[in-house]
Amino acid sequence: MVVALAVSVLPVFLFLGALVLLDSYKLIALRAILFAVAAGVIAALIAYFVNTSLRAGLGLEMTRYSVYVSPIVEELLKAIYVVFLLRRNKVGFVVDAAIYGFAIGTGFAFFENIYYLPLHPNPTIWTWMVRGFGTALMHSGTTAIFAMITRTLYNRSPAWRLLPGLAVAVVLHSLYNQFLVAPLLATALIVLVFPYIFMFLFQQSERETRSWIGTGFDTDQELLRVMRAGQVSDTPVGRYLKDMRASYPPEVIVDMMCLLRLRAELGIKAKGILLMREAGFEAEPDPSLPAKLEEVRYLEGSIGRTGMRALKPFIHTSTQDLWQVNLLDGKQR
Repeated sequence: MVVALAVSVLPVFLFLGALVLLDSYKLIALRAILFAVAAGVIAALIAYFVNTSLRAGLGLEMTRYSVYVSPIVEELLKAIYVVFLLRRNKVGFVVDAAIYGFAIGTGFAFFENIYYLPLHPNPTIWTWMVRGFGTALMHSGTTAIFAMITRTLYNRSPAWRLLPGLAVAVVLHSLYNQFLVAPLLATALIVLVFPYIFMFLFQQSERETRSWIGTGFDTDQELLRVMRAGQVSDTPVGRYLKDMRASYPPEVIVDMMCLLRLRAELGIKAKGILLMREAGFEAEPDPSLPAKLEEVRYLEGSIGRTGMRALKPFIHTSTQDLWQVNLLDGKQR
């Protein structure tokens, strides 16, 4: 039983650890990863009750249910925590999505394999190798793929941004459950193919991160430079704010200027933290950071929703830009 447990759960945890080590920027704290694993365990527990009652209600035998229904139920349940993280702006880059998704799938596979362990009184070692290297990696991989696809589409098409990733995850899950090839061969294909897919996506994400840091750093620095030099009136930002004087009182315009300056300062701070992490260093706590974050929240409330919408051309609201505020907010805690 001990050997069976080790073979069925260790591979997926080791693979998760490898993904965390591959992340140059160390974007996700260990606590957040453990929460994601716990969310996967909870999803598996709920899936057990849903699958049990749904299969009885539909009257399907196990093979047909596992191919056509359970992949939909299980991928939907695993996707819930991914969507929660995206909506809370906790996922800045594709690499974050891959780690979070894989961690959720790891928790799901852990619970499922623990559940199946006593149901096989005399299994061979190959049975648990299939569950550990095949089924467990399948659960983690499909959720990671859903998370990566959804993160990529999240700022583009709000109406259907969840559907492509979910469809891919369900189809892959269903194909695996059909065992179109022998179980050991399917397991071997997953072990051989998944690492290359994740390595490719990690490399793409690292390039995306470097590009965002470089472009954003230059933009924020230029805005701060013209503000400190008193030359903002000659810039597109200054002309835009001047045109808004007819619509907003002077104190709101001043708050808008302060907010733009603070957001630029915080953006530079966040990107500096990422650059230090890439170099292997951890930034020292900034005692002024809590006050700046509190001031940003105050200014956003003072400006109001209408004013914030008016500032949208100059206050970026992409996933990365919103995520960097969470990064700094986490640094002060």
